[in-house]
Amino acid sequence: MIKKFLSVLIAVLFLNSAICAAAELVIFHTNDMHSRVQTSDDNGQSIGLAEMAAAVKATKAKNPATFWFDAGDTIHGMPTINVSNGENIILLLNAAGIDAMTAGNHDFNYGSAQLEKLAKRLKFPLLDANVIRKSNGKRIFKPYKIYNVNGIKVGVFGLSTPETAYKANPTKVTEVKILNPVDVSNEMIKKLRPKCDVLIAIMHMGVDASSEYTSERIARETKGIDLIVDGHSHTALPDGIRIGDTLIVQAGCYEHFLGRATIEVENHKIISKKAELLDADEVKAIAPTPDKKVLTTLDEVNVKADKLLDEVVSHSDKELSSYRLLVRRNESELGNLAADAYRWATKADIAIVNGGDLRSDLPAGDLRRRDILAIFPFGNTLRIAEINGAAIRKMLEHSVEYYPASFGGFMNVSGMTFSYDPTQPGGSRVKEIFVGGQPLDENKIYKIALNDFLTAGGDDYTMLANLKIVGEYGNYEEAFLNYLNEVGMKDYAVGRITRLKDVPIPDEN
Repeated sequence: MIKKFLSVLIAVLFLNSAICAAAELVIFHTNDMHSRVQTSDDNGQSIGLAEMAAAVKATKAKNPATFWFDAGDTIHGMPTINVSNGENIILLLNAAGIDAMTAGNHDFNYGSAQLEKLAKRLKFPLLDANVIRKSNGKRIFKPYKIYNVNGIKVGVFGLSTPETAYKANPTKVTEVKILNPVDVSNEMIKKLRPKCDVLIAIMHMGVDASSEYTSERIARETKGIDLIVDGHSHTALPDGIRIGDTLIVQAGCYEHFLGRATIEVENHKIISKKAELLDADEVKAIAPTPDKKVLTTLDEVNVKADKLLDEVVSHSDKELSSYRLLVRRNESELGNLAADAYRWATKADIAIVNGGDLRSDLPAGDLRRRDILAIFPFGNTLRIAEINGAAIRKMLEHSVEYYPASFGGFMNVSGMTFSYDPTQPGGSRVKEIFVGGQPLDENKIYKIALNDFLTAGGDDYTMLANLKIVGEYGNYEEAFLNYLNEVGMKDYAVGRITRLKDVPIPDEN
């Protein structure tokens, strides 16, 4: 009897010592993948979902206290995924073995009902505590989950940015409301902190100064979050950001990095936290062979996508050229048609399309989905922004600055006309500008439709880099296709840009 008692006592003491001993939590994290899942994505800069999955699974095999959390903008972006309304990415994420994710603004691009449907097909939870249904005020997704690993209780909750209301297609989020993330964070902290040793928030909030709610603000205005896995601003934080006792981590975008945070816990208390970003070589060093389950699923997804890409989705009355030296020097029919489509989709005052964005001809006759995607291969997002008249003039000056040399930033326009004199110095070439038939008012604020490449200052359009974004409308090709099907091809003839004098054209062939 005494011997049995001693055995039990020793076992209890051993268990307690094991629990009290220091334990390591490993949190791998991703954000803003925008459906980049192959090593060939983003011009070969993406690590690859199979490669990342192999590294996470190898680490988890050695240490069960390993997690993979994703901070959103994941299920929309690339043609292979978009053609299935996000169904294909669900198969891949399930194969990869992610533990939880939250919803980014672009995850609503298929509509809130479709996101809800996709979330139910995930083998892991989509956590979102501040998204509610307008009709009844109830949460649409599971707000949090508590994990118990190696005797450590880890609470995890999710948050979406309130900017979703206008940084997703506004017509797709009419049924949802995004609650104040600071208030909801305090609610989650109150509920979870007493039950957990470690509290983690997965949030699509970002650190952009232009955002009202950032992960930094939430860390400052709350107390009790140990780790914030962040997204939205596409920011690479090699060492994370520390605000009080909160560590904020973010892994850039497009799978350029796999984030890894390490939390040491002893006697149910955190004794250290650190953050790092792993590049492709470092991921491969953990697991040299890509995950077979993800690779097999990727093959299946690509076969399914090919069938959808060959589907006839519209019709073209005429072949419109994307010839490089045409669209990079002159107004083009294809450019005008595209600009009209984007002004129509956003209800903006004006729209612009840079010639370098037109990469394939619009064929005559029946159009397959891949025909549309070939014209716009970059997965650009259509945005609407506010711009003053003075900035519009600077923008047009930059557009014609290099003529007659070819320039990828040469603009096609909709809702406006202008003239320019190429014999004048660059920066002083544009003459008359009309918006909606009225002379440009350089002090007036206009609404402009354009792509996210240009709002980032692409093609050196610095005057467009800090515009106030007031709406996002999904991918370029989606808006173009909708226009063809609902409006058709009309009024796209050239004549919106007048070149006042001719100059010799250099031979660039």
